[in-house]
Amino acid sequence: MQTALELAIKGWPNVAPNPLVGAVIVKDGKIIASGYHEKFGEAHAEVNAIKDIPAGTNPKECALYVTLEPCSHFGKTPPCADLIINTGFKKVVICNHDPNPLVAGQGIEKLRKAGIEVLTGVLEEKGKEQNRRFFTYHEKHRPFFILKWAQTADNFISRKPVPSNREENLISEKDSHIYSHSLRAAETAIMVGKNTAIQDDPLLTTRLVNGKNPLRVLIDQNLGASSSLRIYNPEADTLIFNAVKEEKKEHLTFSKIDFSGDVLKQVASKLYHMKVQSVIVEGGFVLLESFIREDMWDEAHVIVNPSKKFISGVKAPAFELPGEFLKLGADHLYVIRNKSIDLQG
Repeated sequence: MQTALELAIKGWPNVAPNPLVGAVIVKDGKIIASGYHEKFGEAHAEVNAIKDIPAGTNPKECALYVTLEPCSHFGKTPPCADLIINTGFKKVVICNHDPNPLVAGQGIEKLRKAGIEVLTGVLEEKGKEQNRRFFTYHEKHRPFFILKWAQTADNFISRKPVPSNREENLISEKDSHIYSHSLRAAETAIMVGKNTAIQDDPLLTTRLVNGKNPLRVLIDQNLGASSSLRIYNPEADTLIFNAVKEEKKEHLTFSKIDFSGDVLKQVASKLYHMKVQSVIVEGGFVLLESFIREDMWDEAHVIVNPSKKFISGVKAPAFELPGEFLKLGADHLYVIRNKSIDLQG
């Protein structure tokens, strides 16, 4: 199962919004075939592993190990449970049950009804960790939220007022910028508030790496951010949560919400129904603090430039950084998991 999990990660991020899945086929205690889900819309892990079985091998003498419950419904591909039954396996070992209501135990039930021995829960926690976005989306009915910001050594995220020359407000270095764009390419959407859109005029694209642009999400109650800002350009789709209008126009979608109510819950719910599985929240301070206050975040990626100080400005969110960090050139990257949020099931 550990080998299957290691195979599964090779599909990141090309399988999104599907989960990462790996499969190995074992005979006489040895792996004889393997496969993983490589790209959304293409063959699932079980299909690729079965294709890899050496000629002349009797599947009845083999066990299939797979990191997620085989699907039992027709989607982009036929049901894997049917393929497993028809191939002739007598034993299937599964890491995680599938939380997707389209599967949710039905794949396992179908296998058992066909007389196949099914074992579940092998390396279960590792599997849930690997597919934490997928499990959060289906179990909490909201996207997996990643807070991200850069701060100076003296804990500021911006000068105040913001300098007209935006270069003076940069904190992180080139390696961190490349990392940030890689993160964007791996997640479904990226979110900022109106003030950040106006003051920083960000593109929010993946121009420094090869990869898809995320959906750009802007929270702008009264549509005060000018449509001439770069977040409105056609390089990527943009979703604007506002209190004024509901409209779809080319690459722009305006979605109306009630700003007198719980804004973040409304945003999370709408994104969930749009099948947005993960969101990078890039701030600024007010938006980041809102997610922290509501405890609606799953990870925080904090980049610290240990040699830069602003002395004064906009303070970074009050986070206790762990002792360990990754080096991004001269910068330090801290990845913090929200320990107060436990996945169900």
